[in-house]
Amino acid sequence: METISLCMIVKNEEAVLERCLNSARGIWDELIVVDTGSQDRTREIAARFTDQVLSFPWQDDFSAARNASFERASGSYCMWLDADDVLLPEDRDAFLAVKEQDLPEADVVMARYQTLDADGAPVLSYYRERIVRNVPWLRWSGAVHEAIPPLGRVVYTEAAVTHRKERPGDPDRNLRILEGLRASGRNLSPREQFYYGRELYEHGRYEDAVQELELFLTVGWGWRENNLEACRVLSACYSALHRPRCALRALLESLAFDSPRAEICCDLGNFFLEREDYRSAIRWYEQALSCTRDDRSGAFVRPDCYGYLPAMQLCVCYHRLGEREQAAAWNERAGAFRPDDPAVLRNRAFFAG
Repeated sequence: METISLCMIVKNEEAVLERCLNSARGIWDELIVVDTGSQDRTREIAARFTDQVLSFPWQDDFSAARNASFERASGSYCMWLDADDVLLPEDRDAFLAVKEQDLPEADVVMARYQTLDADGAPVLSYYRERIVRNVPWLRWSGAVHEAIPPLGRVVYTEAAVTHRKERPGDPDRNLRILEGLRASGRNLSPREQFYYGRELYEHGRYEDAVQELELFLTVGWGWRENNLEACRVLSACYSALHRPRCALRALLESLAFDSPRAEICCDLGNFFLEREDYRSAIRWYEQALSCTRDDRSGAFVRPDCYGYLPAMQLCVCYHRLGEREQAAAWNERAGAFRPDDPAVLRNRAFFAG
């Protein structure tokens, strides 16, 4: 059987590190923990699991830290986890099956990365390179939102890593790193430029974000999924700036990059719903329900956009149009996706009354 080196970078993770490592027991043959400056009990906890707890001076570059952990790996494959990740029992078993069945031939194993709501339903899901052959050409790139471009034979698995953040991180860190790169005179890669625009939006710097994202889309050097997401973020910026025509244009521009995605259709439905153009909103929400969900596209998939959300919004639209029976029927359709949802139950009681 092939061997796996689990490679982690950590800093001040005493609250979650043991939980993560216990959830992944049995998968790794070697554990390498690179600490970038902890001031709590992180190193002590890591030392209970491995004698390879290393120090690495933080350089405002996530790839540099991750590559440092990979360079120490002696296994035939490298796997990565963040300290606030966990493997659910069924996913741990699935990763063990991958190790037994897929690794001799696979160069890269793509696995789902997900966040769950309080009921255990996925809120966000996308595929990440989770296990890679330990060779020099499969290494990290990008100062933030780092990635390993998949090469060779790529295998997809339904095994998932669940992200369970327990405390807020530094909200300014990524923006600070990217602006530091700019200040140093380095040109951002297309991926970094996309994330720079998104960070500007999340910090409320809408005019700056518009400038960055418009340039990103105009040059056209981005990956398709980043282009689509850039259209959504750009639309949100224009909405915040009270420029609705530009917000609509940004969403419609996404159709030039690929067929409609349910997430964008829901955005378009919401655009018209907010303007009380319910018939137009209905067309886009119905379009969302007809979209095929492709978890392997690499996109940030929001599962509710492919079922519950457009059905519930169609209930709202038909109710406001005075078409009560249609509204009640769409509420039941939403309930098929989330049977115990409080909004579905309230609407059911309302329509029954």
